[in-house]
Amino acid sequence: MTDPHRLRLLVLIVAYEAEATIAGVLERIPPGLAERFDVEILVIDDASHDGTFARAQASRGPDTPFPLHVLVNPQNQGYGGNQKIGFHFALERGFDAVALVHGDGQYAPECLPDLLEPLRAATADAVMGSRMMTRGGARAGGMPLYKRVGNRLLTALQNAILRARLSEYHSGYRLYATAALRRIPFDLNSNGFDFDTEIIVQLLIAGQRIRELPIPTHYGDEISRVNVFGYGWRVLVAAAVARLQEVGLFYDRKYDCRPGDPEARLDLPRLDYDSPHRRALALLRPGARVLLLGRGHRFADVLRERGCSVTAIDGPAGLVRRRPAELPNDDGPGPEDLPGSLDAFDVVLLLDGLDRVHAPERFVDRLREAARRAPHVTVMVSSANVGFVVTRLMLLAGQFNYGLRGILDMSHHRLFTARSLRRLLEQGGFMVTAVHGVPVPFPVVFGDGPAGRLLLALNRVLIRLSRSLFAYQIVAVATPRLSLDQLLAAAETRSQDRLAAEPEAAAVDDDGRSTPSDRRMPDAGAARPRYDGRS
Repeated sequence: MTDPHRLRLLVLIVAYEAEATIAGVLERIPPGLAERFDVEILVIDDASHDGTFARAQASRGPDTPFPLHVLVNPQNQGYGGNQKIGFHFALERGFDAVALVHGDGQYAPECLPDLLEPLRAATADAVMGSRMMTRGGARAGGMPLYKRVGNRLLTALQNAILRARLSEYHSGYRLYATAALRRIPFDLNSNGFDFDTEIIVQLLIAGQRIRELPIPTHYGDEISRVNVFGYGWRVLVAAAVARLQEVGLFYDRKYDCRPGDPEARLDLPRLDYDSPHRRALALLRPGARVLLLGRGHRFADVLRERGCSVTAIDGPAGLVRRRPAELPNDDGPGPEDLPGSLDAFDVVLLLDGLDRVHAPERFVDRLREAARRAPHVTVMVSSANVGFVVTRLMLLAGQFNYGLRGILDMSHHRLFTARSLRRLLEQGGFMVTAVHGVPVPFPVVFGDGPAGRLLLALNRVLIRLSRSLFAYQIVAVATPRLSLDQLLAAAETRSQDRLAAEPEAAAVDDDGRSTPSDRRMPDAGAARPRYDGRS
């Protein structure tokens, strides 16, 4: 009877200088796997200088329980590079799962049936064999003390950074559903030993289910080719970059694999921490008439719950975040999207959106024109601060990486500092009444715990010292200034009112100069007062 859950399984054996062990590893693969899986084996010799390829080829025979493919790289691709080729083979040939085994025999092929069960039962997307789940197992299996300490220390740090709870990141015994591999850009990972950490980080970001199962530890006379200190540094940097990418401080394409609609994430109101949205709530009074520009329908719902009357305008494409291939069409609201007049509103909000407008000068000019008959209206605008200290330091180090969020968001058409944002508004006809610096959203990175709260408090102190240097975002509050034609019209109206109130002011002498009857004429030799533009 055919098992309806029968999967096509590729056992991938990566090998380098494994002439003495490769035949034994192949012999130890349990023949019983054929009862539940359609199994094929792929050995990839990574340009070994010994007889690894020949010994693997010699293992073919009529008694071999599974089809065996043996390949050799013309040039050494590295531990990670060898895996990439094997995973690509699995994807191209339509396998459902791939099990990674090392050609040096360090990981027991006899464990494959147990490790494969979560994939067969569809309760996991990736299975990691862990040597640290069994108390004392690593020591009993001959793992050196420095490796045991380093393994546990690195794992603890990686868990803290990534907010995960794995028992080990550094085992090479892994099994993946090919559907999970399709969801992550593993081809962008390192070709070295840190590939194993990077692919775990990608799986975590992609929301894939990782299951750990205990495996025995075996350290024999195999040669370790890992530079311990260099490896430790690289895996910690990988975890830190992936975490900081969440707030846009860094960007690496290989960690751009979070599932879900990025547009929906953009629409979320940021009210759990200090943000432009939270400051806007503090500005608004119940009953305020609000014009909300840009993507923010969920925030509009929050404002309505507070008793505000809200009109929301997205613009031609809204403030929509798209993947890089679609970014040229990612526009914010344009001048043509504004209403003809703002006299029906008390507050205009453009939060996290001005930097997505193609022509912010034209937009601000049009906004001012719409406020011509609404001198009462208050405008609140926010923007990322490109002068933030981390951006400056990255630029100093030659790094200027756009990402999917944060200061260098790929959808940003223009970048602002506190001064350039103020200048934009003032030259557009607005009087800036307040400029606020918003700190880094540390609670998003570290959670709402002591570390996040401490860093947030420290950032607020630094913003008081230098807003342009330490503010992550800038919020500007402004009101429309009277235009020149309005000032001229006001002067003419005031003059007419004065003339009507003081008829004698219209009297003139023979020289055409006004001569009110009660005005005292100056002496001929007296100096005339000089108008210097000040009242």
